[in-house]
Amino acid sequence: MILLEQNNRIIVELLELKFGNAKEGGKPEAVNVNFADFDGVLYHLSNPENDRTRIWLSISLKFFAELQQHGADALLRREYGKYLLDQPERGYNVTLEFDLNNLPENTPQMIAKASALKRNCFASVFEKYFEFQEAGEEGQKRAVVNYREDETMYLEAKADRVTVIFSTVFKDPDDVILGKVFLQEFREGRKASQTAPAVLYSLGEPPLELKNQPGARVGDNVGYITFVLFPRHTNKKTRDNTIDLIHSFRDYLHYHIKCSKVYLHTRMRAKTNDFLKVLNRARPEIKGEKKTFSGRTFQSP
Repeated sequence: MILLEQNNRIIVELLELKFGNAKEGGKPEAVNVNFADFDGVLYHLSNPENDRTRIWLSISLKFFAELQQHGADALLRREYGKYLLDQPERGYNVTLEFDLNNLPENTPQMIAKASALKRNCFASVFEKYFEFQEAGEEGQKRAVVNYREDETMYLEAKADRVTVIFSTVFKDPDDVILGKVFLQEFREGRKASQTAPAVLYSLGEPPLELKNQPGARVGDNVGYITFVLFPRHTNKKTRDNTIDLIHSFRDYLHYHIKCSKVYLHTRMRAKTNDFLKVLNRARPEIKGEKKTFSGRTFQSP
């Protein structure tokens, strides 16, 4: 299995091109690119008001208002500082502005931060509940983030742990079976490493933590994955890596389900081709008129 990149590769390549050209003294070129990411996230990289010396990077998340309730604005201001516009581009939630005539010395670091814009939007809710756990604060209201149309993420902090629950919908009956196999492997992960978080899953019904949660979906194709994060996962030294991995878990799960189906179909097609070759070799010879080398004809027995 592979880990999905936390940074957006398109942002990295475009900004490297634009920043590199600016540092070499090249003439700025216009840019106007729209592209998408997982979870229905949309990006727009453009020049504002036809000013080619400035670049805007904007992001649109349908669930951004829910993240704002957990401190997304403050976290983005902390991470991006002067590059964050007070008024985002119309139709988007967050906009970063870069002046090609006044680039920072460490542009690779800035590019890496810019390409992690989606991740940093997500990070606010995790950091908030990690802080609750570290301070031993219990009884805080559970966070509910509807990160996709039919799927939700729940966070709850206790004095000794943070519980993160993903609800996900399997569109195909085969995905339910493959998803169950993957989730069983995650649950067995603690046997290989005692430092791994506890992972629980349920299909069809929400876990006990969500027993009285309004809006918790029920159905044969609905799965719930629960991560129990302990202080070793949420402390300040390790929390960044934890956020990197867990915020994209849903995408990771479904990506590998799709890859597994592609692999199985490829093997099935290859095996079918082998069987057809065997059948063609075993096909009986059809009786009929044949010719000798000299051209005389005769009937085959």
